[in-house]
Amino acid sequence: MSTAQPYDAIVIGTGQGGKPLAGALAEAGWTVAVIEKDRVGGTCVVVGCTPTKTMFASARVAHLTRRARDYGVVTGPVTIAQEIVRRRKRDIVDSFSAGSRKGLEKWKTLDLIFGEARFTGAQEITVQLNAGGERILTAPKIFINTGTSNAVPPIPGLDTVPFLDSTSIMELDQAPEHLVVLGGGYIGLEFGQMFWRFGSRVTIIEMLPQLLAREDEDVAQDVAGILRDEGIDVLLDTTVTQVASVDDGVRISATGPEGEVQVTASALLVAVGRRPNSNMLNLEAAGVQADGRGFIEVNDRLETSAPGIYALGDVNGGPAFTQISYDDFRVIKTNMLGMGDATVSGRLVPYAVFIDPQLGRVGLTERQAREEGRNYQVAKMPMTHVARALEQDETRGFMKVLVDADTDQILGASILSLEGAEIMSMIQIAMMGQLPYTALRDGVFAHPSYAEALNNLFAKIG
Repeated sequence: MSTAQPYDAIVIGTGQGGKPLAGALAEAGWTVAVIEKDRVGGTCVVVGCTPTKTMFASARVAHLTRRARDYGVVTGPVTIAQEIVRRRKRDIVDSFSAGSRKGLEKWKTLDLIFGEARFTGAQEITVQLNAGGERILTAPKIFINTGTSNAVPPIPGLDTVPFLDSTSIMELDQAPEHLVVLGGGYIGLEFGQMFWRFGSRVTIIEMLPQLLAREDEDVAQDVAGILRDEGIDVLLDTTVTQVASVDDGVRISATGPEGEVQVTASALLVAVGRRPNSNMLNLEAAGVQADGRGFIEVNDRLETSAPGIYALGDVNGGPAFTQISYDDFRVIKTNMLGMGDATVSGRLVPYAVFIDPQLGRVGLTERQAREEGRNYQVAKMPMTHVARALEQDETRGFMKVLVDADTDQILGASILSLEGAEIMSMIQIAMMGQLPYTALRDGVFAHPSYAEALNNLFAKIG
């Protein structure tokens, strides 16, 4: 029987929470075992943010090239070398992952172990090594950062047809003739617009009455309008009832507002959400509780139901964003190594949908403010009123902010604009500093910039 190897800490997963946490603990002199099933970097680096934004950059270049005449630039026909797009994506992922791995391997008290981890006791982990065999590890502190993976809905026939997910679609050597996307969330919209610009005909099917279910209706409507104006078919309030293979691809049967719908596509992308990577962990052996979907339950200090075991990042069911996973790391680092008593309570959750134009979001939506009974005011301004947007011929979208009518504090922002995430971040900084909205209304910003539009936007309050 193998002897358990003791460590001060075990970190399962090298995502944007686990990787920096392992390094911080090792830097502090802890002995740390880091277990990674695949490649260092987690979802964001390997199959999420990094590769998708790299590919989207290629799609945007194609889009701008097709629009060249709008700017007085004459070009020839646009063709996509999909294999070059894929290679560029792979190269950047390889670079980021290798850099992350080197960042871990430099620590003398850290062991990087490749394999699949499962609990075999309250403080014991058994690793099925990728190279074969097993290792048994123990530690008084165990940190779970295993992330999520693509969810597969229970649609009749789906298990009998070839379909793509957010990982496999990036490995295509050519754009499909007709791509159907199931799901109108962030992932589905980004890939839908990307592959439309790569040359595919695209149909997006969403079962809810609007895209981007968490956003205000006016935001969702404008996003749908932008996609439709580009040429993408968007079917809302439409439920897929069955899928089947046909000679020329996949047939999708659905019911919508006007009755039965059938779409035949050469490729099907399933993008209906994510599921936690917790089923292989054997959480019961450690007394770690998960909810009905498998997300590990934690308190505001990210502690699980089992003493000494923590869960950070997407697997704990919090907002599924890289920046939140990294903030989870900072909370745990503070509580493990610092003198603080950090929690996740009350933190702002900024995020962006990297369609074009981008949707940058922070704070409350108008729907949430209304449901909370807030006394608020709204300011909204179309990008057609922004000088910089007119100069760049990028006038799609709008800026929208909510302000507390009693305190003048900014409650939230939705920025649908070129570089919407950057504009949103400026507003977030004001919120972090608890500046009144008048500070942005009256601030002096460089001309001509998108930031300068905040003067006119916040002048609409009052």
